Amino acid sequence: MKTQFNNNMEDKYIQARKKVEELKGFYYNLISYCLVIPFLIFINYRTYWGFHWFWFPILGWGMGLAFHAYQVFINNGHLGKNWEARKIEQFMLDEEEQKRWE
Repeated sequence: MKTQFNNNMEDKYIQARKKVEELKGFYYNLISYCLVIPFLIFINYRTYWGFHWFWFPILGWGMGLAFHAYQVFINNGHLGKNWEARKIEQFMLDEEEQKRWE
């Protein structure tokens, strides 16, 4: 019983560390976006302001940042992290039920 509790705590610790790493990666991406985009706008302004090419990195990187935010904060949908836990629980319950009827 004690080892099962320890294994459960270790699993939760590993999941928490993974979540923290995902959050850290997202925030590093957000900070670099906020620092680089104004620099690109400045370069565009200083070189040739007739063509506003800075919109392409803003939109492209912004979409990537939005997908990253979705993955880190919201991804609990149909095939998200909750789906995996629900399927594992369902298989465990089905297995218990089979053993009970045997």
